Amino acid sequence: MSQLLTIAAAETESPLIPPIPELVIGLIAFVIVFGFLAKKLLPNINKVLEQRREAIEGGIEKAEAAQTEAQSVLEQYKAQLAEARHEAARLRQEAQEQGATLIAEMRAEGQRQREEIIAAGHAQIEVDRRTAAQALRQDVGHLATDLAGKLVGESLEDHARQSRVIDRFLADLEEKAEAAR
Repeated sequence: MSQLLTIAAAETESPLIPPIPELVIGLIAFVIVFGFLAKKLLPNINKVLEQRREAIEGGIEKAEAAQTEAQSVLEQYKAQLAEARHEAARLRQEAQEQGATLIAEMRAEGQRQREEIIAAGHAQIEVDRRTAAQALRQDVGHLATDLAGKLVGESLEDHARQSRVIDRFLADLEEKAEAAR
């Protein structure tokens, strides 16, 4: 029977329900730990979380400001690059125009120099031709005078007579040359 009472007493005590003194001690320990956490750790945790939130928000604002500034700098660089390209195209166009002008001037100067050289050459040729014709006329005159003197049998040393004979002889030669053409 005593066994039955122990069994009955044991049946009234459930293993899921703790004894009351243990429950009170556990509850007091929980309140102490919760109070310590609420007074000491929770403010520090909230403070750190608030600092992190502010740092993240400040970082986001700084990043947005940096991105806005970078975008404006990028736009400035693009504008400067476009201006530099425009300036380079303008300078290239000016250089091409100056080159074309310089080429035209050099061609004109070359043409002028060529004309001067040709004119000087023609003048020199004319002078040389006249000199050669004069020398040839004199040589032909002397030869014709000598030959005519031998044919006629008298001396044609008289200068006036010699000039008439030479002129007549050359005129005959020129007529024959023109007739041959």
